Amino acid sequence: MFTGIVTARGRIRSISGEAVRRFEIEGPWSPESIDTGASISHAGACLTVVDKGAAGEGGWFAVEVSPETLRLTTLGRWREGDAVNLERALKMGDELGGHLVTGHVDGVGTVKERREEGDWLVFTIEPPENLNKFIAGKGSITVDGVSLTVNDVTRSTFDLMIIPHTAEVTTLGGLQKGARVNLEVDLMARYAARLNEFSETRA
Repeated sequence: MFTGIVTARGRIRSISGEAVRRFEIEGPWSPESIDTGASISHAGACLTVVDKGAAGEGGWFAVEVSPETLRLTTLGRWREGDAVNLERALKMGDELGGHLVTGHVDGVGTVKERREEGDWLVFTIEPPENLNKFIAGKGSITVDGVSLTVNDVTRSTFDLMIIPHTAEVTTLGGLQKGARVNLEVDLMARYAARLNEFSETRA
């Protein structure tokens, strides 16, 4: 479980494999601070650490990604040198700064528009059609692993306003029109929609 508060920005240092792909990622964490088998969110996708080592002042760790995850997320488009949002798994007693995030990507959205309003960035994102019912104005959504508040919605898109700090410390500041992003809808919205389905059936 995660909170959607990105704690580091890593860099893809190597990619190998075809059907099952291995990514080695450099970051600020020392290898001693990362357990093999630990769960880390990568641009919103929960992956398991399978190897690790030292690199400069920080370290690197490796994850292996299945064909299904490559197909259903943006991870299949990663290239060496790409930056990636990272978050360690939530521990009991940690501050819940964002919202509860599972690290299971629900779908891939497309940035339809990027514009600036003062120091803020505003993105209009088109999600897969099946996710629209879970996205509400002022509700929560995770975009590339970042917990955000939905600013506005239409029948087919939603808007986000990104503060300068978030744009600077995550990969969101580099998003351009046409970019693809991993989306995870709010857990509460998912359960509410499911309960409503049963209510409608019984009615």
